[in-house]
Amino acid sequence: MKFRVVLQQDEDGVFVAEAPSLPGCISQGATRRAALDNIAEAIAGYLESLKQHGEPIPPPIDEDMVDVAV
Repeated sequence: MKFRVVLQQDEDGVFVAEAPSLPGCISQGATRRAALDNIAEAIAGYLESLKQHGEPIPPPIDEDMVDVAV
């Protein structure tokens, strides 16, 4: 499954990653790559917890990108 992840760099330079379709599923890393690796691990744990508790897995967000001239 693919999940949308939002990455933002905080004021200390740490990259914070969040999976919006999974409330509270947030991680971080010193680099973009580390943050993405960490959020992938957090998402896997989140989904495993949902399965163990008999909760439904939210569908992933289907989206695309568009280029806009500014």
